[in-house]
Amino acid sequence: MSHSQYVLTLSCPDRPGIVNAVTGHLFENGGNILESQQYNDLETDRFFMRTVFAQSEANASPNGLFSGMETLAQRFDMHWTLRDRSQRRRVMLLASKFDHCLADLLYRWRIGELQMDITGIVANHPRETYRHIDLGDVPFHHLPVAKHDKAAQEAQLLALIEQTGTELVVLARYMQVLSAPLVERLAGRCINIHHSFLPGFKGARPYHHAHARGVKLIGATAHFVTADLDEGPIIEQDTQRVSHHDTPADLIRIGRDIERRVLAQALRCYLDDRILLNGQRTVVFAV
Repeated sequence: MSHSQYVLTLSCPDRPGIVNAVTGHLFENGGNILESQQYNDLETDRFFMRTVFAQSEANASPNGLFSGMETLAQRFDMHWTLRDRSQRRRVMLLASKFDHCLADLLYRWRIGELQMDITGIVANHPRETYRHIDLGDVPFHHLPVAKHDKAAQEAQLLALIEQTGTELVVLARYMQVLSAPLVERLAGRCINIHHSFLPGFKGARPYHHAHARGVKLIGATAHFVTADLDEGPIIEQDTQRVSHHDTPADLIRIGRDIERRVLAQALRCYLDDRILLNGQRTVVFAV
């Protein structure tokens, strides 16, 4: 007998009976729980839950699942999502001159590590900039940014996002600051990789600033994009120890590797519904 797998995520004010109500509802609709994680933020008294469950086709009743969850959502004041795991996320990749993150994501996608459908690559540099990368038949869009007419370029970008049904936008070292109106339209579905271990060394040339300060650790941060530059909820971070022997060029080389793996891990968590927003922070359930 074939089975469909679903992933349910939810957050709500904490109170007794949430887990019992949710798991009981899944059981009543033929659900068999395969994985479940919960977290209670004691500071905000808010409860978070991610549950993966299977449902045999004989017992499948998506309408029953959804209608029952709507009832529970009203009862517990829940924010929730329910997704069939066979439905791949639609993701758009944005890049600029530095292409190591773009190349890495394409490689991981091609070998099946990142289960997603790429709706397109958007770059503010022409396709020839990426001639050493196998872009294949992924739609490529060159959208240059005019110095005094950035709004026109962003209108084109937003039109592409909407036309392609893009669910998530990934800034793979896209070195352009998105406007507040565009960020608002993409709230909770735009991830950036920052080439620094935030909140330190923001802005341009962070590795040069780090070298000038003689840091012993460098890192990278993946976060949701908000109107506050580089201040969005953090999803993933990593660091690596460096020393006084390392030049700015060494730090940049080391940093590229950190950036690639941090962004890939953040994207992997998003694709598998492991990230729940918690105000200015995130709850990220372990892989």
